[in-house]
Amino acid sequence: MGEEIGRTSLGMDENLEGLLAYLLWWLTGIILLLLEKESYFVRFHAMQSTVMFLFFTVAIKVFEFIPIIGWLIAYLLSLVAIIAWIVGMVKAYQGELYKFPVFGDLAEQWVEKVNL
Repeated sequence: MGEEIGRTSLGMDENLEGLLAYLLWWLTGIILLLLEKESYFVRFHAMQSTVMFLFFTVAIKVFEFIPIIGWLIAYLLSLVAIIAWIVGMVKAYQGELYKFPVFGDLAEQWVEKVNL
């Protein structure tokens, strides 16, 4: 944390743009991956948001097709996704390069390779 908040290629504060990466789940993640060219901080959060929420979206939809136990799993995944959504926005706004388990590692590996 202790770093100064920088400006992005879009002219916003990094922490605000990082928060926006999570706002509409994978949609804003993809948009910011397309638009932000300079800030590693924002690109990391955008990639993490994209990877994590695409996973949650697909997994929830798949489990919704399975009666009873699938519905329960989909509900629990939805709760986890909402908590991750809030945590991601808060951590990004605080200027923290917070890595969620698994998704953060994937985002870190892919953020430099994906140059949309």
